[in-house]
Amino acid sequence: MTCTRAREFLERKKLKVVEQVTAGKNPQGPKEALALAAKARRVVSAKGTRMVTLDPRTASKEEILAVMLGPTGNLRAPTLVVGETLYVGFPKEGFEALK
Repeated sequence: MTCTRAREFLERKKLKVVEQVTAGKNPQGPKEALALAAKARRVVSAKGTRMVTLDPRTASKEEILAVMLGPTGNLRAPTLVVGETLYVGFPKEGFEALK
């Protein structure tokens, strides 16, 4: 459901997806999640109505994994990399800062 909302949001904003990885076919675990976070200057995570923003340079690995991984231990979907920001999950209203 969240991936569908994310896809619709990106289409409405006319944002182009450069690379897409299907989590069901290529699960991303803690190692891959931390590698993505290491490339970012900011991690923004949405769970329901709660938003968390972390600086991966100062946050602990445990804090980063807590907001990036789902109950299966794999990267939560959708995950978007926009510039130097890593967005994990998708809030109902979307990420209005995306351009």
